[in-house]
Amino acid sequence: MEKEKYSIQEAILYGHKMAQLSKALWKAIEKDWQEWIKPYHLNINEHHILLIAYHLKGSSISEIAKFGVMHVSTAFNFSKNLEERGLLTFSKKENDKRNTYVELTKKGDKLLLELMERYDIERNSVIQGTLPLAEIYGKFPDLLNLTAIIKGIYGQDYIEILNRTVQNIEDGFIDEEETNLE
Repeated sequence: MEKEKYSIQEAILYGHKMAQLSKALWKAIEKDWQEWIKPYHLNINEHHILLIAYHLKGSSISEIAKFGVMHVSTAFNFSKNLEERGLLTFSKKENDKRNTYVELTKKGDKLLLELMERYDIERNSVIQGTLPLAEIYGKFPDLLNLTAIIKGIYGQDYIEILNRTVQNIEDGFIDEEETNLE
């Protein structure tokens, strides 16, 4: 969009709405997420790292940082905590000694799958807030505009990893009988 096609006021209003709405949404997501993983003595970063390692079938610390939207040192430190708990293993590849890679252990895989089984739709405020739209349209919102914004900020690589994780969830975690919104 060319600068002449929108005013400073429009840009400020858009930025303000985006900040307020995304902060409110994140607060709800964060609360739901923390309550979900609390019994497993995980924090959000640790759980996110486990999810990324699972969906990417092992990944580098750099990939975890990029997709997890966290600093590399944060990804490394929390991964180290998970390794100490026996949930992840660290390794180097023969042809790539510069990067550190992580993979879920059997214990980590078991924990993550147990967490997925314990996901409680009734206690998730974001899902509950979205259900009226899902019931009207027969599906959850596609989030196309939000996806386009995130692609503009983080790039196509981010969206490709997101799509891979979504496909993994569709292939492995969804029971078709439980997804009907009727």
